[in-house]
Amino acid sequence: MEQLTRRAQTANSLLCVGLDPVGENVEAQLQRVVAETAEYAAGFKPNLAFFLARPDGVALLQRLREWIPQGVPMILDGKFGDIANTAERYAAFAYDVIGADGVTVNPYMGEDAILPFARPGKAVFVLAKTSNKPVHSWQDQELVKGGTVSDFSADVVQTLTHEHPGLGLVVGATNPAALGHLRQRCPELWFLVPGVGAQGGDLAATVQAGCRQSDGLGVLINTSRALWQAAEPGAAARDLTFQINALRAERLSATI
Repeated sequence: MEQLTRRAQTANSLLCVGLDPVGENVEAQLQRVVAETAEYAAGFKPNLAFFLARPDGVALLQRLREWIPQGVPMILDGKFGDIANTAERYAAFAYDVIGADGVTVNPYMGEDAILPFARPGKAVFVLAKTSNKPVHSWQDQELVKGGTVSDFSADVVQTLTHEHPGLGLVVGATNPAALGHLRQRCPELWFLVPGVGAQGGDLAATVQAGCRQSDGLGVLINTSRALWQAAEPGAAARDLTFQINALRAERLSATI
């Protein structure tokens, strides 16, 4: 997570620009959004499904990697979740073919699905508490030993970070109480936080519950549709970054 931390500090930003390309003239719009928001982006997060749905999707991802400025992390959101040599092939695709700086991973199969992605210098965000609200949620199931499945996922990642410091969690913004709970459980991990904007996550509650007390960092707040659809993506990214930073300042001043 060193690259992400450096970028967040240099850009004074916790904004993650999600890239879920839809509509007409996708390639031109991708170039435009990246160019206009790069100044404010702590990271970019292309969603793999939106690229694979296109005949030229892999090549487009490779071109996207070239458009993103050096030093700005690109997190490939594939929610990879297989084991053994299959996971290793997914990792080779993400890192060696696309050139991603990190990925998202589904931990359902345990650490065997996580560790193939934990290369030195790469960021791996493991699903813990996602932003969707299903009727039947595995993540919220109570365990006999106490806590929930999402708690267990967070605890496993916390343990694995002793040997693999590039691990973090995916924790949605749509449940601030759960976000705050996992922050207390994992006080220093980086969280990738989807759900602000179209999914209804509250920005102020997200910053309050998710930012680390130690330095005001620790949350990479993803926004996709609000920037993709904006008349001026750069202005929208600037305004959102200023909002986040104002909320961070309030939170830090309250803890002093």
